[in-house]
Amino acid sequence: MFLWDWMQSVLQFFGFNRTAKIMIVGLDNAGKSTLLTMLKTGRAVQFPPTGQARCEEMTIGGLTIQAYDLGGHMTMRRVWLDYFPAVDGIVYIIDSADRERLQESKNELSRIVEDPDIPPVPILILGNKTDKATAIGKEELIMKFGLQCHLNQEARFQEADDDTSQRRKCQLFMCSLLKKNGYGDAFRWLAKATNK
Repeated sequence: MFLWDWMQSVLQFFGFNRTAKIMIVGLDNAGKSTLLTMLKTGRAVQFPPTGQARCEEMTIGGLTIQAYDLGGHMTMRRVWLDYFPAVDGIVYIIDSADRERLQESKNELSRIVEDPDIPPVPILILGNKTDKATAIGKEELIMKFGLQCHLNQEARFQEADDDTSQRRKCQLFMCSLLKKNGYGDAFRWLAKATNK
């Protein structure tokens, strides 16, 4: 037991095991609770709308994550901003198959991405439900949400330190939580982006 504890402390010292707080947000029925359960248990479970905030702790690739799901109905959206200063990353989930609510989802995401009072933590955007026939593709989602200027490309991170220090890291990944695909690369990106 001593040897195991010693190895873990050495790994933590060199940054191989860190802790991060993330907040999972998006409109109701986008897949926030399903994502949280998927990350924690590996099972895809569909949930009714979240009535109260949930918090789960899990370890993914050496990163211990405390993840908060605050719900996506209008009442809960009002308190999102209160939680942002305490997190290391934000996960915003879009129901890419719910075409009727894309504008509403865009408005909420824009409010987060463009708010100067929110600390410059990385934002992982997940276009969920790609398994549905009505889902829009990645390029269409980028255009409809006006994300062209927000999404990071590796070249941008090579620029001068004073410029990149103020730029919010932001990336979009398409996924299907029900089919269990697309979110692995997304969380690897988030783990790297939250590395301080």
